[in-house]
Parts: sequence; C-alpha cells; structure tokens
Amino acid sequence: MKILVVGSAGREHALCWKLAQSSGVELFASPGNPGMARVGTCVPGDPFDAAVAVDADLTVIGPEAPLVAGIVDRLRARGLRVIGPTAEAARLEGSKVYAKEFFRQHGIPTADYEVCENADHARMVLGRFGFPVVLKADGLAAGKGVVIAHNQAEADAALSTLQGRLVIEEFLQGEEVSYIALCDGRDILPLEPTQDHKAVFDADQGPNTGGMGAYSDSAILSQAQSREILERVMLPTVAATGFTGFLYAGLMMTAAGPKVLEFNVRLGDPETQPLMHRMRSEFAPVLMAAAEGRLAGRKLEWRSGPSVCVVLASGGYPGAYETGKEIRGVHEAEAAGATVFQAGTRLLHGRLETAGGRVLGVTASGASLVGAIDAAYAGVAKIEFEGMHCRRDIGRKGLAR
Repeated sequence: MKILVVGSAGREHALCWKLAQSSGVELFASPGNPGMARVGTCVPGDPFDAAVAVDADLTVIGPEAPLVAGIVDRLRARGLRVIGPTAEAARLEGSKVYAKEFFRQHGIPTADYEVCENADHARMVLGRFGFPVVLKADGLAAGKGVVIAHNQAEADAALSTLQGRLVIEEFLQGEEVSYIALCDGRDILPLEPTQDHKAVFDADQGPNTGGMGAYSDSAILSQAQSREILERVMLPTVAATGFTGFLYAGLMMTAAGPKVLEFNVRLGDPETQPLMHRMRSEFAPVLMAAAEGRLAGRKLEWRSGPSVCVVLASGGYPGAYETGKEIRGVHEAEAAGATVFQAGTRLLHGRLETAGGRVLGVTASGASLVGAIDAAYAGVAKIEFEGMHCRRDIGRKGLAR
C-alpha cells in the first residue's frame, strides 16, 4: 500500500513514524523533512502532483491550509482515496465566524460571542464582555490568531495587529482539552484525549504559539465526559456536515460542561506526537477504512501509560527568529529512550540545522505521567542548538489529578 503524507511538521513526522510500523506500507511524504526521510521517500513540489505521481493508494493531509484550499475535493475528483474534509467542511477551521455561527445553528455548546467586521467595531463591543476577553482573527493564523486580553491596553495592542473580521468572545474558566476523532462521513472513532500547551512560557504565560508541547493520558477525561463530548459536539457536527477526516474539538471543560473553543479539521500539532507514541494498533488499515467509509466497528488499542511531547523552539519564537543553527544531540536523546520528531529542520551538507520556529518534538511514554514527563525531559537535556528554548511544565497540570 502506497501512502503519501502531506506536510513537513512534527505532526507529519509522527504520522510517518507510526505508519511505517504498519505491514506492507510504502511511505511517501510531500514535501517532508529530514526526519520523515528516515522512514519514507520525500517528494518535492505540489502535494496534489505528488499524490498523482506516486499513484498513492491513500493520501493523508496534515496541515490545514491545503484542506481549506480544497485539495481533498481535487484528489477525490481524480479518483484517489484521501483522509481529510472537503473545502466546504474545512470552513469549520478556515473561518472562526463560520464556526461560531455553525455552533449556534446546531446547538453545540460554546462561549458567548459577537462577530465584528473590523477593529473599530470590536472596540465598540468590548464593554459587553468585560475582562479578560478573547479576541480571534477570522481566518487561519497558524495557532497565533487568538489573544486573551486582560485589560484595555492588551485589547488595544491586539486590535492593532488583528486584521479583518474578528470574533469577540467571553473568557471561559476551566481546563482545556483536545478531543480528536477520525470520521468517515457517518461514523466516528475517537482518539485518546490530549492537552496542548499553547502559551510560549511556563504557567501559560506569554503569547500563543502553534503549541509548545502536549500530553496524552486517559485520565484527562472521565468516561461520562467523553460520552457527553461525543453526543453533544462530535456526532451533531458529523451528522450536519458529513465530515470526513480528523475532526478536532478544542474544548474548555467548564463547571457547566464542555464548551467548544474552536474546531480544527485535522490532527493537532503537537497532540499527534504523543497520540502516535501511545497507539498500539497499526494505523494504516484504520485510515484506509475511514477513507472508504468503512469505519463502523473499528477500534484502536492504546498503551495504558501516558505520553508527553516537549517542543524545542528557536530563540524568539513565536516572534522573529533566526534559522540555520546546528542541532546536536538527537541521536543521544533517542538512545536515552525518547523519540525525536522533527519539524522546523533541514539537512544541509550533512548537518542538521534549524529551519523554523518549532524545531523538534521530544516525545516519550511512561507507566505514569511522572515517568513520561521525566523521560521526555531526559531527552530534551541531550539536545542543544543556539537560542533553543522550551517550556518546563508540559504535562504538569495532569499531576493534579
């Protein structure tokens, strides 16, 4: 079976790493990265052309931009199997305004909000919500289009940078959870719960990023909570849209129950890294079943212990950063028991160096959350590059349980 994974980030490396463990799989990546090249063949150029060129039996789309641009529709029109939503369904991530109005129309629990046509309009309605308040850019923003303003000065600073239509939203109290499910248009196969760490600094301080780390642990949600999310959020969405691919609900678990902060229409990054690390089952047959509408009755097996991913970022990220810094210690980290998923990397003259903001995702599992955290940070300690920084509290919230 020829499988093409589209993307070049840590999420796609983790997917390739897992799919390479399935029997009978010939793996390709477009465009890929040096880590993905270790388990498959990287194909440069346009991902649609790559899928056609390798005659992929299955194409798995990682990032959101090609999904919103309609790559799934194009591949299906060519008669190729693909994991991902149509361009119409991808609007759930492509437009915050569309998503919020979808939630309201279908009775999906979410924060109170108001749509603003521009920053001036937003300034007029801020008083309705008080502080803290959440400001969201309407379109794709690589995880950086959401600002929590604690006072007027922070709101003004955010509104000076956010362009176009905005969503002003009440600030919800609770614990964030990432709930991701594989869908085939009718049936749903939930993955294990995860928790992302979006802010750049420890204790959720500083600006939002694409994600500074994540962990997966069955204890994040109770069975009752998982059932409520499935029944109140996921099933109504799939029924209304015929959604195919990975549907990701970013949730706040409030005293009044789960409320949707946002929908993503693909696997999370870095949530995918601990998910793939925990998964016992072969993933390729399940993905093929989803692409063919045969997901009913499928199950996935998981390791009982948690998994943790710590993102190593370039100096200055999520702001301006330099690239081309030599990365040392990856082999040593893996020899110590971690799995290092590559994201913003490139191989130049045999030297692995930085090429993006989020550079590596150091991932490890353990019999307990403490063990998984310790194993991940033991791997982190082996790696260095100029300007490297990471959060030191990934997974710590889970220890309170």
